[in-house]
Amino acid sequence: MDGDFYRFGELLSDEERQLILRVREFLRTKVVPVANENWARAEFPTHLVQGYADLGIAGLAYPESPGPRPSSLLSGFLALEMAHADPSMATFFGVHTGLAMGSIVACGSDEQRERWLPAMSRMEKIGAFALTEPHGGSDVAGGLRTTARRDGDTWVLNGEKRWIGNATFADLVVVWARDEEDNHVKGFVVEKGTPGFSATKIENKIALRAVQNADIVLRDCRVPEANRLHNANSFRDTAVILRRTRSGVAWQATGVMLAAYEIALDYAKNREQFGRPIGKFQLVQDLLVRMVGNTTASLAMVVRLAQLQEAGTYRDEHSALAKAYCTTRMREVVGWARELLAGNGIVLDYNIGRFVADAEALYSYEGTREINTLVVGRAITGLSAFV
Repeated sequence: MDGDFYRFGELLSDEERQLILRVREFLRTKVVPVANENWARAEFPTHLVQGYADLGIAGLAYPESPGPRPSSLLSGFLALEMAHADPSMATFFGVHTGLAMGSIVACGSDEQRERWLPAMSRMEKIGAFALTEPHGGSDVAGGLRTTARRDGDTWVLNGEKRWIGNATFADLVVVWARDEEDNHVKGFVVEKGTPGFSATKIENKIALRAVQNADIVLRDCRVPEANRLHNANSFRDTAVILRRTRSGVAWQATGVMLAAYEIALDYAKNREQFGRPIGKFQLVQDLLVRMVGNTTASLAMVVRLAQLQEAGTYRDEHSALAKAYCTTRMREVVGWARELLAGNGIVLDYNIGRFVADAEALYSYEGTREINTLVVGRAITGLSAFV
């Protein structure tokens, strides 16, 4: 990639690089050509799911899947490549593998993993993750309003969820609810077609338009005890999943930066004004250098984060800093790329417009900059600024 200025990709093994190249080929030939059309129509490209499945990467984090476990660095570069092609599809894949499958891997029993994960690894069943609620998101740890009440061998769920990716078509939705008896947060897998569960697509979005975000309503939705995630007994268990997926968003943001920079660089070399390529003008080169600087710094951060993950020494504040920093730098980079393309930057034909819009969603989800800043602030001062 032109944007990998310090050649961090060389840290991958030869086998890992071959996998990245295979994934990149699929993304560049199948996903990128239809990304703008899907975005404009706010439609999810169902026909591409089998292509993702054929790559064999959905089950990499599943302990029972064949082959060696992927390194954190490989997982990061996969997230980067997907966002480089289409942030909407990167989000779809991240929700399915990182949030939904990740919840079952981390919080499910052995029987539950065997029941759900093989089909999810093959992408025969698609997952969603329902945590955020209409009244708020950042305070959900202490303010979860969706409730669960034990009734014999079933649980009765009541409440509402919002911004739930994949939910309009997901086969399995991991719903987080507060147990009325002990006030602890627990996880439940709600299967498609369960009475009392409804998901309505959120319309009129200006970002990640191909992602099918939904409003979920749970009205006396009965879930068997066998579908309660047996190792999810408090919000701390949820936070373990979010820590890892938050680092994935930092990788996605870096992928968006790489794409925006490469599009802008190509444009600067070929667009002529005043009789020469605009890339020969000092102010244009200044924008490009700012872009490659932000991208390189962010890539260095997420590569180091992957090393900490591999060593088992990374903490919440590490993921929080990466998410806050990289998404902020991403916002700058896509803005500068749009500036460099001038009027052409606001139409889908030149690709930048979609990244500018999608960056806004990545900036906000998996913890806002403000909340992640306070997570880091608490870690470095020992003092909590949370209300």
